[in-house]
Amino acid sequence: MTISGAWILFVVLAGGTIAGGVMLLLLRKVVHMMMSLVLTFVSLAGIYVFLSAEFMAVVQILLYSGAVTIMLLFGLMLSKDKEEEPVFTRTSLRYVLVTLSTIGFGVMVYAGILQLPAIAGELTLPPDAVATIGKELFTKYFIPFELTSVVLLASLVGAVILAKKEGNER
Repeated sequence: MTISGAWILFVVLAGGTIAGGVMLLLLRKVVHMMMSLVLTFVSLAGIYVFLSAEFMAVVQILLYSGAVTIMLLFGLMLSKDKEEEPVFTRTSLRYVLVTLSTIGFGVMVYAGILQLPAIAGELTLPPDAVATIGKELFTKYFIPFELTSVVLLASLVGAVILAKKEGNER
């Protein structure tokens, strides 16, 4: 196997995605967990660019790295700051569980890849792929798209109401 620049780029991006996910499990502060989540999302967007799915990369960065992360941070800021005991008090047990989970995930991904059919040639996208995705999203999937926005809005309003009630109790 020859090592090319594309292969090195893919390994770096995949490593960033995996490292962000593992750091998400290992870090203790929620804000640090959010930053590792952003690392995972941005690395995944890089993989999308690498696979010539630029639209998916932009959606990944706008929706996940931007909107979802900011929504989670708002929820964190609006929630009551509770000092709780960590779920795992022994760090060795935590590392063992993270290691076993990572190995199990790797085995499942490898087994899933082996079941995929081989693609004979290079996959080419039509020149209007973004327009096709947009048409599908706003015609066939319009109702689920709008319902998702309503659910996100309701959760944000609920978080504000809960935070306001907790603020009055103090």
